[in-house]
Amino acid sequence: MPQKQRASCVSGPPVFKIGEFLTGVSMTLRLYFHPLSSFCQKVLVALYENSTPFTGDLVDFGDTASREAFLKVWPVGQFPVLRDEAHDRLVPESSVIIEYLDRHYPGPTTFLPADPDLARQARFRERFFDLHVQQNMQKVVTDRIRPAGKNDPFGVEQARAKLATALDMIEDDIGEAWAMGQAFNVVDCAAAPALWYADKVIPLAAAHPKTARYLERLSARPSFARALKEAEPYLKNFPRG
Repeated sequence: MPQKQRASCVSGPPVFKIGEFLTGVSMTLRLYFHPLSSFCQKVLVALYENSTPFTGDLVDFGDTASREAFLKVWPVGQFPVLRDEAHDRLVPESSVIIEYLDRHYPGPTTFLPADPDLARQARFRERFFDLHVQQNMQKVVTDRIRPAGKNDPFGVEQARAKLATALDMIEDDIGEAWAMGQAFNVVDCAAAPALWYADKVIPLAAAHPKTARYLERLSARPSFARALKEAEPYLKNFPRG
């Protein structure tokens, strides 16, 4: 990859092309991301839901210049990170970014319910997908690319068991619309990439049919369908079991 790749992004055409710039749109938001990252996809879904204009700054950790440039922005070295030029703010962490967008760049889709108790429930459910689905999935997947002799089979076994438990809980809870009823919200932003990748570790259809149908609805949602389309060129880098 080139050491710097940027694209101006708004919802519209289903495929985003790196280096394609839009004119006449004020871009105050810059997202440091990679299309293959599940946590970045979570934020992309929120941006695309509301047609929020932003500039995408693709971070390639395999490229020294790209990695070092990003570390100057956020020394922790984890994406996504949002830079709001208009307010001179740096906003890391996917959950915080989506809540920031909801407050400062609202649109037709509201990500957190106005009711405080429902908002608490939404935050909990969103974090459930992050902590109990995404993190356990990532433990299984990243073990596949560890150096020879450095694998963690016991840790992977534990992560698989925890992931299976989380999927069982989702199966018991999920309805036939979105995560919290008829309104698409922050929970669905988190669930979409979490379940898409989890399905590659523990296929959902056999033991979790309701969750599999929910994933089908998420994948058909234009915002997530676009994020998946953008990730396609990089899927060859996904560690298969």
